[in-house]
Amino acid sequence: MQSFAIVTGIAASLPASNVDTDVIMPKQFLKGVDRSGLRDGVFHDLRFGTSKADFVLNRNPWREARFLVVGPNFGCGSSREHAVWGLGQFGIRALIGTSFAGIFFDNCAHNGLLAITLEPDQIETLTAVVSNPASAELTIDLPNQTITAPSGLRIAFDIESGRKESLVLGLDAVGTTLQAREAIKQFERGYLRENPWLA
Repeated sequence: MQSFAIVTGIAASLPASNVDTDVIMPKQFLKGVDRSGLRDGVFHDLRFGTSKADFVLNRNPWREARFLVVGPNFGCGSSREHAVWGLGQFGIRALIGTSFAGIFFDNCAHNGLLAITLEPDQIETLTAVVSNPASAELTIDLPNQTITAPSGLRIAFDIESGRKESLVLGLDAVGTTLQAREAIKQFERGYLRENPWLA
């Protein structure tokens, strides 16, 4: 899993409420047996549909976006993990919003995509900043839990400590567990000594 420490990049605003996983990754991109090609599916109907010229990720500088400032309840709908995989392949490193669907929020953490929850007024401020092409760049400093802009804007955010550590170290659930490999092995040895018939 790719680690997240300090990342600077363009942020795009997608303020619509209740953007579901079928919008993020339409069902026709779920047919493969691996994760290949999911970049093409991200917001497919918006990027390639009849209004594609107006879609923010088809316009400069936001076509190079690394962050999305999103509306409430982002990632609702089905629990498809493909939505998070596709966002990662597209180059999105962080999502910033007021609320995320629960399973989607967990899928983000398990796949190295930082999801930051802020208050509505903070999202309103960020949306105004990044909607201007001249001020669309942000820096997210996960170790210090801040979002900053060249204008001097600085917003602090909260994150659960275990989720933060996993993202900073680039550890998925397996990698996190393996950090305790010696303690696990010690437990196994002791357990087999006490229960030798299991060996």
